[in-house]
Amino acid sequence: MEQENKEIERGFKRKMTRSELIKCIIFSLLYVLFILWVGSPLWLLLLPLIIDVYYTKFIPWTWWKKSKNPVVRTVMGWVDAILFALVAVYFINTFFFQNYQIPTSSLEKSLLVGDYLLVSKMSYGSRVPNTPLSFPLAQHTLPILNTKSYINWPQWGYKRLKGFGNVERYDIVVFNFPAGDTVTTKIANPDYYTSVYYARNGRKTIERQPEIYGDIVYRPVDRRENYVKRTVGLPGDTLQIIENTVFIDGKPLKAPEMAQQNYFIETNGTRFGQRNWEELGVSNDDVEASETNPNQLINVGGTPMQFLEYLGFEKNENGTFNPIYHVPLTAQMLDKVKNMSIVKNVIIEPGFYGGPAYPYGYKDGEWNKSNYGPIWIPKKGETIELNEDTYALYERAIRNYEGNTLEHKNGKYYINGEAADKYTFKMDYYWMMGDNRDKSADSRSWGFVPEDHIVGSPLFVWLSINKDKSGLSAIRLDRLFKCAKSNNLEKE
Repeated sequence: MEQENKEIERGFKRKMTRSELIKCIIFSLLYVLFILWVGSPLWLLLLPLIIDVYYTKFIPWTWWKKSKNPVVRTVMGWVDAILFALVAVYFINTFFFQNYQIPTSSLEKSLLVGDYLLVSKMSYGSRVPNTPLSFPLAQHTLPILNTKSYINWPQWGYKRLKGFGNVERYDIVVFNFPAGDTVTTKIANPDYYTSVYYARNGRKTIERQPEIYGDIVYRPVDRRENYVKRTVGLPGDTLQIIENTVFIDGKPLKAPEMAQQNYFIETNGTRFGQRNWEELGVSNDDVEASETNPNQLINVGGTPMQFLEYLGFEKNENGTFNPIYHVPLTAQMLDKVKNMSIVKNVIIEPGFYGGPAYPYGYKDGEWNKSNYGPIWIPKKGETIELNEDTYALYERAIRNYEGNTLEHKNGKYYINGEAADKYTFKMDYYWMMGDNRDKSADSRSWGFVPEDHIVGSPLFVWLSINKDKSGLSAIRLDRLFKCAKSNNLEKE
């Protein structure tokens, strides 16, 4: 031990080499440029450490390399490599690129379940993290340990660095889930606000049943779940959906080529098999099933007969229905189905079937996924008058996203304790929808996406796994390095 201490002491007195000086200058310069890019002078506090690591070496950072104990050298070597990797991954993941896996079919057929995307955070400008003290590659929870992967303090305000461009219509965008600020730890789907809406006594029901819902926790913007959807509405647009067609400022918007709607398919008595679905390109997850329905028919145990009659399906003489399936189809797939000899009838899913529309309770019975709006999308610097309609539509944006208190009492509105009849938005907002329209929980369900929730733009698919298959055949070779930006749609 005494010998090791002497070695360390000699390290402090050694002569500094020219190569070390050059390394120190290069890394210090790069670090200063990084700080100028980020625009946070507090990071300068770490500059002396960088200078010491590469040049002055007052702190014996590599003392373990001179240890005569091989176990110490081996263990510390691994620790050094792991720490370096974690720091590198943290900076790359925070400011440059991030991996994202498509978990649901909301963007089929544009992006498939099992696609792995490389997401560029520089496309729209990297965000300075709200929660800088977090574990790399863990969004909000550490696996196995099942604990938070971040520390709430310090919390930095929203700041976005200059990027290569802005969010444009039709862009596929990765963003933090806007309704993910409050979550129940045991039930992620439906989200907290949907659970409150359906619960008999609202929030009190959730709070009184921790054994079912778990703890109720708050998550900062950058620690919320990542979602991926297509940009349909831009700041300042007025959006309306009429019979599944999206209108922007009164003009119909071209739908993505691979956009899908849900349909009910009735056969003449013959049942579809796995081969039929594969030929159509329908995944197993997209064919509605029930516990009592091994053949994936919706009219066996799962769907009330009255609803099938409401849709227009007729019973046979024995009081039963022909086989009926509930699946999403593109326009091309729909044409194939209609031309199949075993298909008797095809009916599109009604809009109310998808559940309530945002904001819950506002236009129940009128607004749904197929017929929605008109609704104006907030734009930074634009002002609205406060009334019953705007309060319902923009309450969440004013309160939750822009950090104000908002009250409505005695016929008056109060923002941050002061009477107000108008409000000016501080951020831009976007309207996001899935291409698989009827199987997508999107802005029609939870509203606007604020600009501070935008994460980045997927560049390409670097791997794609078909979970309906196994082995090497599960790898979709035709999707490797496929562009994932805008599905070749013409932008306005």
